[in-house]
Amino acid sequence: MEPFLGGNFLLQTETARRLYHQHAAKMPIYDFHCHLPPAEIAQDRRYTNISEIWLHGDHYKWRAMRTNGIPEDRITGEVGDREKFQAWAETVPKTIGNPLYHWTHMELKTFFGIDNAVLNPDTAEQIWQQTCEALQRPEFSVRSLLERMQVKLVCTTDDPADDLAQHRAVAKDRSFHTAVVPGFRPDKSLQIGAGSVFRPYLERLGNASGIEISGLTSLKDALSKRLEYFHQAGCRISDHALTEPVAAAAGDREVEAIVKKVLNGTELTPLEVDQYTTHMLVYLGREYRRHNWTMQLHIGALRNNNTRMFHRVGPDSGFDSMADGRVAAPLARFMDMLDHTDELPRTVIYNLNPRDNDLVASLVGCFQDGSVPGKVQFGSGWWFNDQKDGMTRQMLALANIGLLSRFIGMLTDSRSFLSFPRHEYFRRLLCDIIGSWVEAGEAPNDMRLLGEMVEDICWHNAKNYFAIELPQD
Repeated sequence: MEPFLGGNFLLQTETARRLYHQHAAKMPIYDFHCHLPPAEIAQDRRYTNISEIWLHGDHYKWRAMRTNGIPEDRITGEVGDREKFQAWAETVPKTIGNPLYHWTHMELKTFFGIDNAVLNPDTAEQIWQQTCEALQRPEFSVRSLLERMQVKLVCTTDDPADDLAQHRAVAKDRSFHTAVVPGFRPDKSLQIGAGSVFRPYLERLGNASGIEISGLTSLKDALSKRLEYFHQAGCRISDHALTEPVAAAAGDREVEAIVKKVLNGTELTPLEVDQYTTHMLVYLGREYRRHNWTMQLHIGALRNNNTRMFHRVGPDSGFDSMADGRVAAPLARFMDMLDHTDELPRTVIYNLNPRDNDLVASLVGCFQDGSVPGKVQFGSGWWFNDQKDGMTRQMLALANIGLLSRFIGMLTDSRSFLSFPRHEYFRRLLCDIIGSWVEAGEAPNDMRLLGEMVEDICWHNAKNYFAIELPQD
C-alpha cells in the first residue's frame, strides 16, 4: 500500500516514477493563465493567516462547503477567519474523491511541511497555529512563494481599462525573478446584450483610452489603443470567455447600427448580439495576429445559475456549471473567418464540457499551418476538469487525435498563491500516462526520448510558444 501523498503518488509504474522524478519534477513553472492579483505581487503581500490566502475568493472550496451543509455566513459572511477555517476543516474529510482533498494536503505539505496530519476538525487548531506562525516568516511573502515554486512567469487576467500600474511596478524590480505580465481580457466590451452594464463600461473604457466612444469605429479605436498599451507593458496573451462560440457574420454598417441601438437604450435581438460579438472577436483576432499575440478561448461555462445567491454574494462565487451548447460548427466557422485571410493568431481552446474533448482535439488540427509547432492548442483540463480524470481524458484525447508531444501543458487558473502544486498534480498524471504506454509495450523504453517529451510539455513548449521574455533571459 502506497502512503498518502507519498513520493510515488499517482505514479503507478516504474517508468512513470523515473519520468517524474528525473524529468518533470525539476522543471520550472510557466503559468500562462491565472487570476492572481497583481497588486499583491507588487506590494509583496504577507498574509496574516491561512484563511486569507486559502479561503478568501476560492469558490472551489466555497462550493464544497455549501454542499457539506455549511451556512453561508461561515463561508462568505461576517464570521472571523478562524471560524471559516474551522468550517473548511469540517468539510475536508468529506471531500475524499474530489481533487480538493489532494490539493489541500499537497499545499499543506509543499509549503508548510505538514505531512504527518490530515486536516479535520480535530487537527484544525494545530494546523491553524502552525500555518499562521509560518506565514509570518519572510519566505511566505507572495514573491517568495513564487520564487520558491520556481514560477518563472505569471500571466494575470486584466481588463483593457486597467492602468497596469502594479505590473509596471513589479517589472522595475530587477531583484525579482518571476515575470508578471498582463493578460488582455476584453469580455466586458463584448457584453452588448446587457446594455445597462455595457454602456457604463464603454464610458470607463473611453476614459482609459482617451477616446469618446460613440459608435463602432471609436470602440474599435479605444480597444486598439488599449491593446497597444498592454503590448508595451509586456502583454502577449489575450483571453475570452464564451458560453458558446459564435459565427454570425455581419458588415461594418450592420454592426454600427447595432452599437447605436444599444447606446440609445434599445434592446437587441439574440441575432444582433451574436453578430456584434462575432464581428468584434474577428476584429480582435486580427489585432492579436498583427501584434503576434496568442488568443485564448474558454468555452462552455454557464454562469450565475443561482440568481438568489448571485444577488447575495456576486459572480465567481461557486454558482457556475458546464454548458451544453453547440460548439463544433460555430467554432470552426469563426476560426475560418480569421484563417481565410491568414489572420488567425496562435490560439488555445479550452472546453469546460468533457463531452467536447475529441471534438476540440480534432478541430484544432484543421488550423495548423506549419508556422509554429502546435499553433492551435487544445488547452489543458479546465475548471471542473482540472482533476485526475479530467486531465487524463484531455491528454488522451489530444494524444489520440493530435500531438501530445507539442502540448503547452498546465496552468493554474487560480486566485491563490498556494495553488502551484496543481502543476505537480498534472505532471504526475502526464508521467503516469506515458509510463503506462511503455509498460504495455505501446511506447519504447527510451528515457532520452520520453524524458525530453515530458520536459517539453512541462516547460519548453509553453516557453517557446508564447515567446515572452523572462527576467533571466
